[in-house]
Amino acid sequence: MSSGADKIVSSILSDAQSKADVFIQDAQKESDLILEEGQKKAQAEKEKILDEANKQSNMKYQQLISEAKMNARRAELEAREEVIEDAFKKAEEDLTKIASSSSDEYKKSLVEIVKEATLEVGGGEVIVHLKDDDVEKIKDSIDTIAKDVEAQTGIKTTLEIGENINTIGGAVVKTKNGEIEVNNTIESRMSRFKKSLRSEVAKVLFN
Repeated sequence: MSSGADKIVSSILSDAQSKADVFIQDAQKESDLILEEGQKKAQAEKEKILDEANKQSNMKYQQLISEAKMNARRAELEAREEVIEDAFKKAEEDLTKIASSSSDEYKKSLVEIVKEATLEVGGGEVIVHLKDDDVEKIKDSIDTIAKDVEAQTGIKTTLEIGENINTIGGAVVKTKNGEIEVNNTIESRMSRFKKSLRSEVAKVLFN
């Protein structure tokens, strides 16, 4: 090949090489850009996934903590309720022992219980129902109770011992015509006062 042809070929090859180099460089740049974009997207997706997982983890953690607190509170309340119920049970047992005795303390309490119930029905002709053992404890005070109630109500009052009832102690008092009845037994009084007493018992036990 002549030197002129060689130069032409050489020029063509050189030009082609230059174009190839430019093409390769452009391709490399595009490849690097695509790779960089892909890495950014991957990182963003990774962070999103991790962030979401972290949120889910925190939500689950807070849920577990909340449930644990609720369970602990429930257990505490149940334990307190059990202690309070035991206290009431013990009080009832003690009252049963007192009401089964012939102590002056119980006799005085029984008189007050009957008087209180007789006043509540408004006096007049009333029937007093007691447990069998309590009839003897109060029969000598019947007239005194009637006079006290009459003095406070201004109504002529008489008390009659009625049929025996099954109770720890106390009395059920009703008008003779049966229209008004007051249950003033120990069980009924405990039930009525239990709500207000519960807070007082809780203060004594837990403060």
